[in-house]
Amino acid sequence: MFDLTMMKKLVLLVALILFVFSPNFGFSQCAMCKAVAETSSEGAEEIGQGLNVGIVYLMFFPYLLIGIISYAWYRHNKKNKQAAQ
Repeated sequence: MFDLTMMKKLVLLVALILFVFSPNFGFSQCAMCKAVAETSSEGAEEIGQGLNVGIVYLMFFPYLLIGIISYAWYRHNKKNKQAAQ
């Protein structure tokens, strides 16, 4: 029904659509933490923004790690295919 190339293209298309159409993608990770920080003291808006940026910063590294591992796996499989031919 689906070959592997078509499945890869489909997964990439779905991921791209989800990324493009997600509202406030980068700054909506932790609404509860931000709400608590905003109501905690004076100047809470700055604290809330700083907390939210910190959360985004911490979430960047797992995705970076997954990307690096995926790329290494892709290259490894590509080399194995070329060696098999």
